[in-house]
Amino acid sequence: QVQLVESGGGLVQAGGSLRLSCAASGRSFARFTMGWFRQAPGKEREFVGTINSSGSRTSYADSAKGRFTISRDNAKDTVYLQMNSLVPEDTAVYYCAAANSLVVITSRDRYLWWGQGTQVTVSS
Repeated sequence: QVQLVESGGGLVQAGGSLRLSCAASGRSFARFTMGWFRQAPGKEREFVGTINSSGSRTSYADSAKGRFTISRDNAKDTVYLQMNSLVPEDTAVYYCAAANSLVVITSRDRYLWWGQGTQVTVSS
């Protein structure tokens, strides 16, 4: 079992930045691929980005490319999502998730463990 706790969400003006963190506990964090997803009101949960277990590879949704960066610190069992140039369309609950894999994964169904989410609100 893996427990995931997100933090760092909040209210930010358009053009601003936020850094989300996701702390993991319970099993060997360095063995898992980590992903970030988001869900806006009335919409399905969508992929934002992923990082492989070693941190050497990342993959992003088109909406995140060039603005968001995922990183991880395996010594701290933590994954991060740096979000820059935020726009109101980025408003959503952001979730981190863990997959039992060594490679990047974009499919939501492959992720086995999920955090409770953190709210990000971008005002115009």
